[in-house]
Amino acid sequence: MFFPFCYCNLATQSMNPYQKKRRWKFFLLIFAILIGIASVFYTDSFVKKMEREEAIQFQLWVRIQERSMFLMDNDNFTSIVETVRANTKVSAIMVDSTGVITSFFGLDTTKTNYITADAKLTYDSLYFVRQLKVMKSQHKPLEMNILGTKYKAYYKDSFILTQLRYFPYIQMGVIFLFLLTAYAAFSSARRDEQDHVWVGLAKETAHQLGTPISSLMAWTELMKSKFDAEDDPLIAEMENDIKRLEIITDRFSKIGSKPILEDHTVYIVISDFIRYFKVRTSDKVKFFITGDEQVRAMLNIPLFDWVIENLLKNAANAIENEGSISINIIENLAKEQVFIDVTDTGKGIPRSKFDAVFQPGYTTRKRGWGLGLSLTKRIVENYHSGEIFVKDSELGKGTTFRIILKSSLRYEPTTA
Repeated sequence: MFFPFCYCNLATQSMNPYQKKRRWKFFLLIFAILIGIASVFYTDSFVKKMEREEAIQFQLWVRIQERSMFLMDNDNFTSIVETVRANTKVSAIMVDSTGVITSFFGLDTTKTNYITADAKLTYDSLYFVRQLKVMKSQHKPLEMNILGTKYKAYYKDSFILTQLRYFPYIQMGVIFLFLLTAYAAFSSARRDEQDHVWVGLAKETAHQLGTPISSLMAWTELMKSKFDAEDDPLIAEMENDIKRLEIITDRFSKIGSKPILEDHTVYIVISDFIRYFKVRTSDKVKFFITGDEQVRAMLNIPLFDWVIENLLKNAANAIENEGSISINIIENLAKEQVFIDVTDTGKGIPRSKFDAVFQPGYTTRKRGWGLGLSLTKRIVENYHSGEIFVKDSELGKGTTFRIILKSSLRYEPTTA
């Protein structure tokens, strides 16, 4: 008969709380992106408005330059020119038909004119070349006609406009970094909180199991002595189950503390557990273990048995009628790793659920808690420094889980 397991099997399922939480995170991310896009569009519209205003200011400067030769002695015009220049934010350069700079406005005065040691006024010609190149890259020139001579006027965006153009992207970058940092901090705090809950629940479970296990051991001894049943096979199986309960209690007591890893032969460890497990599973499920029988790895037996137990339970639940569960052990000498492939002939897992099966709360059983594979992943990764993932699966044909562990020194049998 089958165990009344509460772990997830490998069929498709409705959305679990973890997936709902992930969906809310996705919606919040989309909302944040929309806010960012709205900010960019708003700033862009503001930038375009400033561009139009600066273009108007530049055109006004050009027209004043054209008329300055005619009205330079007019005091009213001179005051108008000074007012326009004081309110113009753009920088401009005027060149003649040969490309020689004849006039400029709004450039760095420390670069455009300064007095040398011999009291001569000079200019930084390279500065003018660089500024004119920038202006040509930003805007098309305006044609000017002064006393029959043709000129071209160029201008560049103001410093404020340049800042505004890049501000939304800098803003989004800062917000993204802040959100990333906040998410990492909250995720870390949430994981710590979850770990404390796991540890507290596990240790309390171990404590609660201690008393009834001790009572069962005493009752078993009493039955053997009272009914002279030292060799009774039923009592022997009861003792095996009590030992199993002791192992489970030991597992829970180790959660939260650093387990001791010892060098073990992987094939023997798995074979011992299968011998216990298969007599408590349906006869329609066949078990096979293959591969290198000498491969060794650093294991904590109670916790590693828990890993194999969860995988075999899920595999057994995935097999509806008759089927098989195979475990293949491979050693990768080049990478000093041990591969353990657990393959069943059950329902299979959709490819989209390969990662979801390890998430807390994922289950396809009405009575399931969805903690089996989540615990398995924690034990393999956190306590054995290994990996576990769905190697392959096909709906209606079966699934293969792969465990990767670090191998210890390859076992070399001693000769007499």
